[in-house]
Amino acid sequence: MEYVNLGRTGLRVSRLCLGTMTFGSTEWRPWILPEDAGRPFIRHALDVGINFFDTADMYSRGVSEEIVGRALGDFTTRDQVVIATKAFFPMGDGPNDRGLSRKHLFDAIDASLRRLGTDHVDLYQIHRFDPHTPIEETLEALNDIVRAGKARYIGASSMYAWQFARMLQMSERHGWARFVSMQNHYNLVYREEEREMLPLCRAEGIGIIPWSPLARGFLAGNRDRAAGPDEKKGGETLRAKTDEYAQSLYYADSDFRVVDRVVEIARGRGVTPAQVALAWILRQPGVTAPIIGVTRVEQLDKAVAALDVTLDDEECQRLEEPYVPHPVLGHQ
Repeated sequence: MEYVNLGRTGLRVSRLCLGTMTFGSTEWRPWILPEDAGRPFIRHALDVGINFFDTADMYSRGVSEEIVGRALGDFTTRDQVVIATKAFFPMGDGPNDRGLSRKHLFDAIDASLRRLGTDHVDLYQIHRFDPHTPIEETLEALNDIVRAGKARYIGASSMYAWQFARMLQMSERHGWARFVSMQNHYNLVYREEEREMLPLCRAEGIGIIPWSPLARGFLAGNRDRAAGPDEKKGGETLRAKTDEYAQSLYYADSDFRVVDRVVEIARGRGVTPAQVALAWILRQPGVTAPIIGVTRVEQLDKAVAALDVTLDDEECQRLEEPYVPHPVLGHQ
């Protein structure tokens, strides 16, 4: 396993981050793995050298955090892992059970720490931009969470680059804790982040930890191109067949043309399409650690093996050539 600094910090993280949205309760999503099925993945990730684990309070309404906290407590020591979680999305029916207000962030961090069974997280992230809360309120609250020792660093997730730039500038002006990472939507079939967000992050020394680097499995090359618009889009896993969010993001004809190129290069190299897609994103300047989600152990092993796949310039040009611009996706 390779380890790199997260942005300009001294924090060393594995080149792959294990996303844990797939572990929790089937009541939340039908493809979620319950605790007894999810724990072996966390243990195996540790065995192959992954030290970076990403969750969120909204994943299975907190159950993911509970599973991650118990598993890491059983399989390793707290100082050997980097735990990241997020807050923003609704955690209840009350008007203050969501967003990035001071009240909600203070309540949310304490609830996450209880579920994770720890007194701090290494990276506390805002899961989306909150247009209903003043930026100053959010940033000061995050600063206070860091100063209280409940989080070591803070990060952000999908938003417009101008919004992120405003937040960075305001943090600097007030001397508040500064975002060190951006968890954004980025993969071979969705590259709009290359226009503004990625250059901003590179210029500001922000670590890039993309979510959905395999386009929620779409880049595995096993989706049904012939399916009608009202049909589920096939695939080999329950998630592929029932993940309606993925079907709202991908499946355009141009997306399938990108996948065709991924499959072509994978065949020529004797590797899987997913490994080619991961190798491509790992090659992009500023990318620290793509966040991978797995539902089978072999998916995790193949993701680790992708670290040894080095694409050349010509291969990358061929992979990028079929791309067609998209509307902004993933900010909601």
